[in-house]
Amino acid sequence: MDQKSKIILISGPTASGKSRFAIQLAKKINGEVINADSMQIFKELKILTARPQGNDLKNIKHHLYGFKSVKDNYSTGNWLKDAKKKINNIKKKKKIPILVGGTGLYFKALVDGIVKIPNIPLTIRNRIRKRQSKIGQIKFYSELIKLDPLCKKKINKNDSQRSIRAYEVKKFTNKSLFDWYSETYSDFTQDNFIKLYIDYPREKLIERITIRTNEMLRDGAIKEAKMFYKLRVRKDLSSNKVIGLSEIKDYLEKRINLNVLKEKISIKTRQYAKRQSTWARGQMSDWQKIKFDSTKSFIKKFPKSA
Repeated sequence: MDQKSKIILISGPTASGKSRFAIQLAKKINGEVINADSMQIFKELKILTARPQGNDLKNIKHHLYGFKSVKDNYSTGNWLKDAKKKINNIKKKKKIPILVGGTGLYFKALVDGIVKIPNIPLTIRNRIRKRQSKIGQIKFYSELIKLDPLCKKKINKNDSQRSIRAYEVKKFTNKSLFDWYSETYSDFTQDNFIKLYIDYPREKLIERITIRTNEMLRDGAIKEAKMFYKLRVRKDLSSNKVIGLSEIKDYLEKRINLNVLKEKISIKTRQYAKRQSTWARGQMSDWQKIKFDSTKSFIKKFPKSA
């Protein structure tokens, strides 16, 4: 296959230096960067989502960053549609698309295709969420296995998000989530992709997260959160999940001090990084692992025509 037809995917835990790596690679191979992070789409949340900015954006063309309002719904399906358009446009310019981000579901949708599950009414979704909240994850998981035995080997008993999703799909469609998956296909072949994962030791990553948290707070994260809360965003929208928002709210309402705020944001970011690493172990086993301290040498060896 002609190297020019390749699509490069870059993933890794939060704070692992994915964006910097993508920019350096794009410079070498005449690439353009497409966002694959579900939180970096929001235009009002630049600092808290660690969106690339400044010279990075001037030197290399970036797509799908900061283009949606925090008041908008934006699904994996929406992203896939937008990303495919961007990939095709970049290829038309004889450049190489480089998709970078930490949202595993986005990459899964691109590589494997997206499941065509009918929209599940909000009333049913809310009822199932309330049920899970009322009886707790362990009992809820037991109920899910009875309802849909296919989930037993495929969903971790502690994964509440996927458990709820599988439960609501089976309830509404009377068909297992995994039967829906088996009928899914991608617009691309596996051969289209070069899949790279930045491997970062946990201790080093914790240090980086602490530094980045301090930088965010220094650079205006509190002001950004204040602006967000002034917009009165609906509670069910995904922008509320941006790490730091609820912690800053506690700080502004004087429930915690600045040191506790830093610690809470750092802890939540570390937990998120751990979930990303767990996802990668299960879903990205065929991705090429690049050690955090060898990204420069990797780029040096990377063929210019790739």
